[in-house]
Amino acid sequence: MPKVLQPHPDRALPAGESRDLARRIHASTKDLPLLCLHGHVDIGLFAADAPFGNPAELLVIPDHYVTRMLVSQGVSPDRLGLPRRNGARTAEPREVWREFCAHWHLFRGTPSRYWLEHEFAEVLGLTVHPSAETADELYDQISARIAEPDFRPRALLDRFNIELLSTTDAATDDLAQHAQVEAELPGRVIPTFRPDAVVHLDRPGWGHLAEQLGQLADVDTSTYGGYLEAIRKRRQVFVQAGARATDHGHFSADTTPLSDAEAERIYADALKGQVSTEDAAAFAGHMLFQSAVMSAEDGLVMQLHPGVLRDHDPAIHATYGPDQGHDIPVSTEFTRSLRPLLKRFGHAEGFRIVLFTVDETTYSRELAPLAGVYPAVRLGAPWWFLDSPGGMRRFRELVTETAGFYNTSGFVDDTRAYLSIPARHDLARRIDAGYLADLVAQHRLDEEDAFEVAKDLAYNLARDTYLANG
Repeated sequence: MPKVLQPHPDRALPAGESRDLARRIHASTKDLPLLCLHGHVDIGLFAADAPFGNPAELLVIPDHYVTRMLVSQGVSPDRLGLPRRNGARTAEPREVWREFCAHWHLFRGTPSRYWLEHEFAEVLGLTVHPSAETADELYDQISARIAEPDFRPRALLDRFNIELLSTTDAATDDLAQHAQVEAELPGRVIPTFRPDAVVHLDRPGWGHLAEQLGQLADVDTSTYGGYLEAIRKRRQVFVQAGARATDHGHFSADTTPLSDAEAERIYADALKGQVSTEDAAAFAGHMLFQSAVMSAEDGLVMQLHPGVLRDHDPAIHATYGPDQGHDIPVSTEFTRSLRPLLKRFGHAEGFRIVLFTVDETTYSRELAPLAGVYPAVRLGAPWWFLDSPGGMRRFRELVTETAGFYNTSGFVDDTRAYLSIPARHDLARRIDAGYLADLVAQHRLDEEDAFEVAKDLAYNLARDTYLANG
C-alpha cells in the first residue's frame, strides 16, 4: 500500500507550549499576498503562457537542490536529464522521473523535501509519496494536471496569490518579453537589472557582451566612459519597464573605487583580451561602487549576494556548462569591503542596499551591526543553502537582537522553481510565527506586537524595502 502524502498542519512550527500561539500567528499571515521581489523565474514562462512540458522538466531537471543531492549519491547527471554542452540529453523525461522517485528517501530532513511535499499535495493535488513503485502513476497524474488550462503560468499567479513577481535579467536583455507581458498582464511581472556579465571583464565572451551593451544603448563602448554611459542608459530602460532593483552576484563584497585613469587602463586591457585576474577583480569592486552611484541617481535598490565559488567541479562545468548547481559557499568579509560604499551612501536619502549572504557566521558579527547603524542597509532573507527551517530560525536569532526586525527586507524567495514559491513563503511564515511565539512565551514581546511583526515580516517589509519609492 503506497504511503499517503499528507503534510502535517503543524509542520515547522515549534513543539511545546508556544505551538498554539504559533498556529494563530501563522493563520494571520498565511493568506497574505506574496511579494516575490528577488527571484529568477524565466520571463519567457509568462510571455508564452504555454503548458508546462512534463514532470521531469518542471520539478527535477532545473532544480539544483534536487539534482545536486542525487549527483552527490552517485547518480549520473545524464540520468537526470541535464543537457550536455553539445545539446545532447541522454535520458527521456519519464526515465528522469523514475530516477528521482527511486531516490526520494535522500531528501529526508532537507528543505527540498518540505517544498516538494507542499507542491505535490497542495499545488498538484497528489496523495501518495514518490517511490520506485509509484513513479509512473505520479508521472501520469502530474502530466494530466499541468495540461489543464488553470495550470498555465499566468493563471498560477492568481492561484498562488502572487501580487508582484520580479525576474532577473541581464543588462543586455532587450526586455521585449517583459513589454509583451506588461501589455497583456499589467503590473504583475517586472524585471531586475543584473549587470554581472558585463562587469566581470575576465569572463568568457565579455568583449562581445560589451559590444552588445553599446548597441542596445546606442553608445560607443570602446572607451570606459562610453561603457559607463551605456550601463546608465540600460538602467533607465529597466526603470521604464518597472524595475525596482539591481542584482549583483560577485565573489567578493569589495566596493573600493578606482581612479578614472586606473579604470580606463583596466578597461582598455580587457578590450585587448589582456586583463589580469587581479585587475578584473578590482574592476568588479569598482563597478559595485559605480552601481551605488547610479542607484543613488535612479532609485533602484541594490541587492548584493557575494561569497560563492561557482562551478566548483571542473568536470561538470566542462561537460554540462556553467550554473549546474555545483557552487560552494566561501567565507565572506563585509565590514571593510563595504566601507567605501557606505562611507559615501550609507546615510544617503533614497539609496538602499540589501545584503544577502551564504556565510551565516557574518550575521551577528558584521551584517546585523552594519544594518543596525546605516539607514541605507537592509538584510536580505536567508537564501541558497540557508533557506531552510534551521537556517531561517538562526537568521532571526542572530540578527534580531542587534538589527531588530525592521532593518531586514522581509521574506523574498530567490528561486527559479516557480511551483515552489508558495511553499517557500509558507515555510518562512511558519518559522517566523514560531520565533515570535517563543518571544511571547519568554515575555520578551507581547502578543499584539507579535501579530503585527508577523505581518510586517511576511508582506510589509518587502513592500517598504523595494516599493517605497515606486
